[in-house]
Amino acid sequence: MKIHIDTQIDQNEIEVIIRCKEANEEVKRIQDLLELFNKKLKGIKDQQIYILDVIQILYIDTVDKHTFLYTAGDIYESNLKLYELEELLETSNFFRAGKSIIINFSHIKRIKPDLGGRLEVTMSNEEKLYVSRQYAIHIKERLGKI
Repeated sequence: MKIHIDTQIDQNEIEVIIRCKEANEEVKRIQDLLELFNKKLKGIKDQQIYILDVIQILYIDTVDKHTFLYTAGDIYESNLKLYELEELLETSNFFRAGKSIIINFSHIKRIKPDLGGRLEVTMSNEEKLYVSRQYAIHIKERLGKI
């Protein structure tokens, strides 16, 4: 893959053009990652609303019917349900890891097998999360593509 940056004084916004022989899975993945830079989510903390870049979010968890967005340094509440966030992020690097958790694949540092077919995932902030056996298949498939 070649990457060229062409700066132009009269250019008002960033434009990305992908030239390829065919639009295969790799090209689609690049497109999805680029689109992820434009996605934002609303997070609430201390009765204030924050606009979060999706790429900042390490994982999303539901506790007692409340949905939380976890970044490297903060926790924000979301008024969206977990399934709504899953639909919103389905073309991005997020995946369902259990009944109440969605993980950002981009922030995974290490993966280790755990008891009962689960996977222990260490995130970029060293926090350990677990991928249930039911969803471990998806992460293993994704690892096969790397």
